[in-house]
Amino acid sequence: MAEIRIDWGAVDRMLRSPTGMVGRDLRRRADRAAASARRDAPGSMPSQIAGPAIGRRGGELSATITSRHPATVYVVNGTVPHIIRPVSRKALRFNVGGRTVFAKVVNHPGTRPNDFLTKALRTAI
Repeated sequence: MAEIRIDWGAVDRMLRSPTGMVGRDLRRRADRAAASARRDAPGSMPSQIAGPAIGRRGGELSATITSRHPATVYVVNGTVPHIIRPVSRKALRFNVGGRTVFAKVVNHPGTRPNDFLTKALRTAI
């Protein structure tokens, strides 16, 4: 009768190490989910919602998807109509129809929810 010996250290490394079989599989799935989320994310958001991490003039939300971004909750859940005021400047600056516009206050109409992350995770599975 053959004796089977299990190297529990090797099993532990396989299951817990980022370079082990499970860690590599999780990284592959996370990369697929992030790629899918980048494809499905809205093209751009106003910097007043997105915050400074996306850029003062707004920018591509999809370019920031590598881990959870603070603005993601507003995209996924949507927003109600709200007033936007400048925080660190005297006026807000944004582009409308190719023109640069300045305003002290903006009445934002709100946004519809876009649950692109759940869709991306379903695609990755």
